[in-house]
Amino acid sequence: MPQFEDALKIVHESLLQFQEKGGAELRASARSLESLVKTPTKTAPIPARQEPQRLNTPAPTLTAPVTPPLQTAPLPPSRIGDKAARFEELRTRVLVCEKCPHLVQSRTQVVFGVGNIDAELMFVGEAPGEDEDLQGEPFVGKAGQLLTKIIETMGFERNDVFIGNVLKCRPDMPHGTSGNRKPKSDEMKVCLPYLIEQIGIIRPRILIALGATAMEGLTGNTEPMNRQRGRWFEFEGIPLMATYHPAYLLRNQSLSEKRKVWEDMLLVLERLGKTVSAKQRGYFLPK
Repeated sequence: MPQFEDALKIVHESLLQFQEKGGAELRASARSLESLVKTPTKTAPIPARQEPQRLNTPAPTLTAPVTPPLQTAPLPPSRIGDKAARFEELRTRVLVCEKCPHLVQSRTQVVFGVGNIDAELMFVGEAPGEDEDLQGEPFVGKAGQLLTKIIETMGFERNDVFIGNVLKCRPDMPHGTSGNRKPKSDEMKVCLPYLIEQIGIIRPRILIALGATAMEGLTGNTEPMNRQRGRWFEFEGIPLMATYHPAYLLRNQSLSEKRKVWEDMLLVLERLGKTVSAKQRGYFLPK
């Protein structure tokens, strides 16, 4: 089988040639790879991480939105423009009041009050008497004449102050009797709102309560006047001085009692910031 042997020989020689050639190529590839690994590769440097650019402008401050102030019209000071109208409207209501039927039947007329509605000083008595009921004005009898002298000695005119009463009607008297009676507590409570309205409109700097009954009507205090006089109280936010009723001085005309009332009035003048003369300070002192 010489042909088969020749073919086998040719294949064997070809394999040897391939192995020699392929081994040389493999060894060359290995040397190239080894050279590539050992030789440092020049690559572009990786740039350092850059921080974002900061602006010099300060960061905005967060604040709550500002609400503009309300635009309101100025209020009229103490309703000055209609003070007289308010006072007249009150007078109209009081003059026709019929809350106390027994007083409506016995009265001649309502005694509203008299004086300056811008007064800094207001005197408050208990109720109208017979003379006041007839004339329609408070303190016009003998006690009223003495009150007028006190007011003038203080340096005022009667028209400078306001004079009123807790009760606006004369307390009724039994048929056929004369004189005046003390108003009852329930009568004063019914009428007190009218006085409060008067005080609220006038807004005097000081109130003077004339007598224990006036103090009871204003404050409910039933202490004797000798314990109340010369002391400061308060009514509706206004300083209130208690002193004897002028009728008391008509009954007790001793110099010492007159001096007590005058000392109370000196306290009022000082509270008002009025200049008090040496002559005024010396009234009703023993000579």
